[in-house]
Amino acid sequence: MFMEFLRNNKIAAGILTILRVYLGWSWMTAGWGKVTGGFSAEGYLHGVIANEAVAGQYPTYHAFIETFALPNAGVFSFMVAWGELLVGLGLLVGVLTTAAAFFGIMMNFAFMFAGTVSSNPWMILLTIFILAAGYNAGRIGGDRWVIPYIRTTFASKFVKTEKQQEQAA
Repeated sequence: MFMEFLRNNKIAAGILTILRVYLGWSWMTAGWGKVTGGFSAEGYLHGVIANEAVAGQYPTYHAFIETFALPNAGVFSFMVAWGELLVGLGLLVGVLTTAAAFFGIMMNFAFMFAGTVSSNPWMILLTIFILAAGYNAGRIGGDRWVIPYIRTTFASKFVKTEKQQEQAA
């Protein structure tokens, strides 16, 4: 019953729009500051490696940060800065909302595994509602036009109609 409300109700679409814009603004401002401010994740990654709680609780993640992320800190700095900005823009304008929310929640979890709490649990909680709502979360936004366009343009190339299947048989 609650899922039906989240996924199809117009009132839910309005509530989700408020949540989506709030999260989008949070992501966009964080990303904009990093993109325009010469952000480097190297210091943060050194802090993650030095955090004994991360090493003890998430040894595989700790090893990933130490052996892969830190040597490629420049690439990770770029990905974090632009990832935050693009997730924010996607959520703000409601275009590819579900994808933006997915990548946002993945970044939130990555930050939490690294030992950073901050606003991440709150953002994860709100993002779960957006992900559960699917298309309805972006209905009052660009997804109203983008998703039908994608479905008609790309889906028709990958899904055979009944008529095409009969002709092939």
